[in-house]
Amino acid sequence: MAENTEESAAAQETAVIQDPQAAKNAQLLALLHRLFGADAFTDVEEPYGMLTATTTRERIHAIIAGLQQDQELQLHFLTTMCGIHYPENEGKELGMVYHVHSLVNNLRLRLKIYFPIADPTVPTLTDLYAAANWMEREAYDFYGIIFTGHPNLIRILNVEDMDYYPMRREYALEDGTREDKTDLFFGR
Repeated sequence: MAENTEESAAAQETAVIQDPQAAKNAQLLALLHRLFGADAFTDVEEPYGMLTATTTRERIHAIIAGLQQDQELQLHFLTTMCGIHYPENEGKELGMVYHVHSLVNNLRLRLKIYFPIADPTVPTLTDLYAAANWMEREAYDFYGIIFTGHPNLIRILNVEDMDYYPMRREYALEDGTREDKTDLFFGR
């Protein structure tokens, strides 16, 4: 039995040596658990080598503020912030995805939050990142997500009198009544 344990430990060490990104992600996850508690994150995974975790909208501002201010991590760059819509997830139809990056440490982290479409409010990050201003306005414009505390939450890419949110999966991708194109040329 001791041989199996030693072999398992050796195999894990070899895997970490072969995949340095996995080692970085393990260290980052351990640090996140130490800073915010293990209960702050669910659905932890590593698609394409990027550490991804889900948290709640009540905690997202404090977590991202803590990550930005942490001297060890130095996650000072908000790469992406975008809305998502999964109408089949009852009670969690809408969501936001945040990508933060440390240029100094070459660390990337993806955080997700989900919330009901009936209550599409999320705290703003404009007090932490100036770039959040545009990204939040875009998410509002296309998904109807309301960012509490945003300084100027208005439509920026669609007309102001539009009464729907075009990126929600409530609308067909194409007009089903079109007759000017045939599926023969489009591989369908």
